[in-house]
Amino acid sequence: MQVRAIAKNIGIPPRKMRLVTNAVKGLRVNEALAILQFLPNAGAMPVSKVVASAAANAENNYNLDPDDLYILNIVTNDAFRIKRVKARSHGRTTRILHRFCHITVIVSDDRADKNG
Repeated sequence: MQVRAIAKNIGIPPRKMRLVTNAVKGLRVNEALAILQFLPNAGAMPVSKVVASAAANAENNYNLDPDDLYILNIVTNDAFRIKRVKARSHGRTTRILHRFCHITVIVSDDRADKNG
């Protein structure tokens, strides 16, 4: 059975977050949480929270054993952007974009779900 969890509007750019999500894609949930605990990236903490939330959803809502869960898919999508300007020389400005992202984690207790 596939169970998902979503974290929205995380203040880290999607490109930097994908470095973290690609490191744990396809792993067991316990292994992924152990790896995320020691990653130096800023995106490791939000990703570990979403993975733990997906495991908790599977355990509480569908009575699945959290030790048997795998991360089937973990996706980082682009969210909104905050647009700011920065003063430059000669009276000009430069646009600054603060990017945000959404993280979707899908866990399952059966590896065959990926094919179906």
